[in-house]
Amino acid sequence: MQAWTMHQIQPITEGASPLLCQTLPDPDPGPGDLVIRISACGVCHTELDEIEGRTPPPVLPMVPGHQVVGTVTAVGERTRVFRHGERVGVGWIYSACGHCELCLSGHDNLCEHFLATGRDRHGGYAEMMRIPEQYAFLIPEQFTDEEAAPLLCAGAIGLRSLRLSGISDGQTAGLTGFGASGHLMLKLIRHRFPGTTVYVFARNEKERRFAVDLGAAWSGDFCESPPGLCHAIIDTTPVWKPVVEALRCLRPGGRLVINAIRKETSDQTELLKLDYPEHLWMEKEIKSVANVSGQDIAEFLEIADQMRIRPEVQVYPFSAANEALVDLKMGRIRGAKVLKIKD
Repeated sequence: MQAWTMHQIQPITEGASPLLCQTLPDPDPGPGDLVIRISACGVCHTELDEIEGRTPPPVLPMVPGHQVVGTVTAVGERTRVFRHGERVGVGWIYSACGHCELCLSGHDNLCEHFLATGRDRHGGYAEMMRIPEQYAFLIPEQFTDEEAAPLLCAGAIGLRSLRLSGISDGQTAGLTGFGASGHLMLKLIRHRFPGTTVYVFARNEKERRFAVDLGAAWSGDFCESPPGLCHAIIDTTPVWKPVVEALRCLRPGGRLVINAIRKETSDQTELLKLDYPEHLWMEKEIKSVANVSGQDIAEFLEIADQMRIRPEVQVYPFSAANEALVDLKMGRIRGAKVLKIKD
């Protein structure tokens, strides 16, 4: 099979080619595994974190990609759910131990033995991949392969972030950063909490206009003040400055949820600007989001199916994987980016 692989930790700059296309052996299913022929794979900021070393793979080379849609082509012994030819999706969670206290309580995202698709095991920037059946999910028929891919991570982690925010109908929510996950969260909020006002903070003017087009009541830069304070803000940016600015925009008792695997260190001095009375006093909270559980993915696919939540996608051919990553790094974003692996 053909696959895009990362071979070293390196910065991603304009015109860079951080991945190499090479031929790898076709995977075989082990007990309880599926092999899928991949048709589409979303492009996520986490791939930038892997390549640039903020959450590097434990071994190299590695095939990145964790928003995977494909068709089952082989099943291993002891598989019980899926059959040859069914269309399934794979998210960030590749596997967990399945028997610890966290796994048994539905928090497999926090398991000590959590393995990530595209970081700890080969992912979806390839023609084929292997996945434990437990972490493959049936794709609703109404979605195209390209539409379904972002639902598996950007959508599922958005659902988890929204739950952790504690937001309820009629309150005011903020979204800091407006890429793949941000735009799906806005769609989700508007469906589930029609009385909630949403403010969007984004660096890029095109992203701000896009947010208003999708129903945000206001959009501005990170350092701008919205019309009112927020009950909760969800941050999806890779840097620290928006975190400090978001805390300033929370009401007393408000909560900031940070939805990121890692933060870049280039602007870490922004944390020195954190002023206790202005940013944290009055019982404000900061909560992190760690990974995504299998239940998050299953539930979001069901919600998206029922509510017909469709992501805005920009599709790249399989040959343009490096171009998609550079565009993402340079902030050329409108909705979600997806690689079309196979017609």
